[in-house]
Amino acid sequence: MNIELIIQSVMGLVGLLAVLLMFLFFTSSSKTKKKSKNLKKKEAIKKKTSSSALSTDLKTLRAIIKNKETKAKELREALELVIKHHGTIHAKLGRLPHPEFEPYKDILFTICRHPNIDKDMIINFDKNLGQLNPEYKPEINDAITKGLTSRRV
Repeated sequence: MNIELIIQSVMGLVGLLAVLLMFLFFTSSSKTKKKSKNLKKKEAIKKKTSSSALSTDLKTLRAIIKNKETKAKELREALELVIKHHGTIHAKLGRLPHPEFEPYKDILFTICRHPNIDKDMIINFDKNLGQLNPEYKPEINDAITKGLTSRRV
């Protein structure tokens, strides 16, 4: 009777081991699918940034600016297009900034932390955006200050 119990226990453990191994293989294959999707997204962003005719859509320009692998020349072009096509922000709502200011705040914060940007691009973007939107100058300065203080030294 004891031998039968031992054999049944071993068979149960082998079955459990088989189920766990199958679970391991299925989850690892889904991780590789996610990695391949991420690689495809990165390649799509690179294609967008490498094309000489950049899209003037603010969402696309923000994606280019947020990409840490974007070169300085492409950053300069994207920032110039932001100023040229999207430079004017809606008027403030009393003392509060318009909700449309959030993407600009994000751009300011991102360019301050970008590894391929230089001080001239930051200063130029700050100056141009401030000239187009003088009532937002305190918020622009605040976003730049937060971005610069969050940089890693």
